[in-house]
Amino acid sequence: MMRGFVWQIALTLVLVLVGAALEVGAAQGTADVWPALGVVAVAALLAAAVATRPLTEAVVLFAGAHLGAWLLLSGITGHEGQAGASFYLALAGAWLLAWRCVTVLSAFKPTSRQAAAVLGLVIPVIFGAWILIIWEAIVRGAGIPFLLLPPPSAIAVRISASAAILAADVNQTIFKAVVAGYAIGCCTGFAAAIAADRFVFLRRGLLPIGNMAAALPIIGVAPIMVMWFGFDWQSKAAVVVIMTFFPMLVNTVVGLTASSHMERDLMRTYASGYWQTLFKLRLPAAMPFIFNALKINSTLALIGAIVAEFFGTPVVGMGFRISTEVGRMNIDMVWAEIAVAAVAGSVFYGAVALIERAVTFWHPSIRGG
Repeated sequence: MMRGFVWQIALTLVLVLVGAALEVGAAQGTADVWPALGVVAVAALLAAAVATRPLTEAVVLFAGAHLGAWLLLSGITGHEGQAGASFYLALAGAWLLAWRCVTVLSAFKPTSRQAAAVLGLVIPVIFGAWILIIWEAIVRGAGIPFLLLPPPSAIAVRISASAAILAADVNQTIFKAVVAGYAIGCCTGFAAAIAADRFVFLRRGLLPIGNMAAALPIIGVAPIMVMWFGFDWQSKAAVVVIMTFFPMLVNTVVGLTASSHMERDLMRTYASGYWQTLFKLRLPAAMPFIFNALKINSTLALIGAIVAEFFGTPVVGMGFRISTEVGRMNIDMVWAEIAVAAVAGSVFYGAVALIERAVTFWHPSIRGG
């Protein structure tokens, strides 16, 4: 703990001093960098003074890092491409403070479940926020054309201005194609796994065919599904079914073998038949594997539906919007669609993970978490 404190805070102060020296020695100093350098230096010194109180230190580090970053971004806005070395040194110093903040919070032991839940949310939020801060700072500081890579602020403005269009695309792609295809693919994969477990000849026949189906390229399957099921969401749902069927089939088949021979022998001594053993022993033991497939499929389904829309769709949908706006060189709209898809996929995955924790609370991996 002390070693991490020494090098992170010490390196922050070194970066600030070097940045200040470069500003003083520059023929034309960047005055907007001075406030950020001052905030970062004061925060580092205050954090050193309160290092024995972790929560206080974390608050000081959080405030110093994000106030310093805000000052840097405010100063560079409107002066894109004019950032000097001191700008990046100040940014690195603020990032080191945020790193130290996350380190302190990660080592903190909360006394309640509520505090643990809040802490488990705050740490990834800080981490994700700094990805966006560094992205914004580099794009604006280096003067990268927004046509090549728009900063997060420009993407946020586009999302706000195009909320109605994005909502219609989400409804078409996610609430129609993804949800329907995900439900059908997972249910049919699960049913096929039960049948393959019950009948050996099906297991020997289905798994190789399922493996072959999983290897089919989506760019080859999608046009065929469009020809079969039309241009609306049904053809995209069909692609999602193909992509989600095999992961559910394989994981369920493997999961049904997770129970031990001793447990199955015990069920036989109670004169339990196949279905009783399946529902009372083997399916509960297979739940971690089934939820693993559900989580994998939550991302595959979204990818499959978006890519399938490249090959024919009504004038709405996330894939349609991406392909159309790329042709129009509206790259900020493309990134807006990507951002919305990423958030939707994360929420979908998180919802499945929460259900998994509720259903498989007994599993060592859940209890250990």
